[in-house]
Amino acid sequence: MRWILVAAITILAGCEAVPMQTSQPPQQPPETQIAQSDSQISNRARTAARAFVQVVETVEPVAERECRSRAPQANCDFRIVVDDRPGQPPNAFQTLDRSGRPVIAFNLALIASAQNADELAFVMGHESAHHILGHLARTRDNAIAGAVIFSGLTALTGGSADAVRSAQELGAAVGARSYSKDFELEADELGTIITARAGYNPVRGSQFFGRIPDPGNKFLGSHPPNAARMELVRRTASQL
Repeated sequence: MRWILVAAITILAGCEAVPMQTSQPPQQPPETQIAQSDSQISNRARTAARAFVQVVETVEPVAERECRSRAPQANCDFRIVVDDRPGQPPNAFQTLDRSGRPVIAFNLALIASAQNADELAFVMGHESAHHILGHLARTRDNAIAGAVIFSGLTALTGGSADAVRSAQELGAAVGARSYSKDFELEADELGTIITARAGYNPVRGSQFFGRIPDPGNKFLGSHPPNAARMELVRRTASQL
């Protein structure tokens, strides 16, 4: 069921969204203001790009070693890509390409909105942890199980073909989200270890949780409360 797999991957895609931080520039003549704004944006972009390249070069080998140690049967050859589509909200996610190679994708908005290299390193550690821990496959299996259970119950009660189809879709969504909060916390924990072993500060890196909307503790929510995640990072880091 291809649509179930797509739904499962979508649950993990878009793990973290970090809002851009903006400030009000002083009032100046339009030409001067535009020139300075362009220069500031260019400087920030160059600084962010250099930090990102350094983080990738430093964290990727550590993530690969952790992967080979913890999941020796997995493909641990991480591919890091940048989504350069304009107008996208800050985002990063982990997926697989057609050959099964793990892919970690950052978009430009997330790279630009990171306050420091520690945040970029933590996001990369978190996303690589999703692959090491097999979360995509586990989410897919949960989605399939949910679809089978919900559609089976509907069929047993005499539901129509459309009702069975709707139950199948609902079951896949419920199944995929059943353990998503646990998966995020697992990825935060291992991501903390990867970040620290790469020489970055995971506690400082996790501060971006304070700049994103708090999902709270919603039933079948995809992410746990931000405070719980930051506490887990602090506790894990203190034990390293």
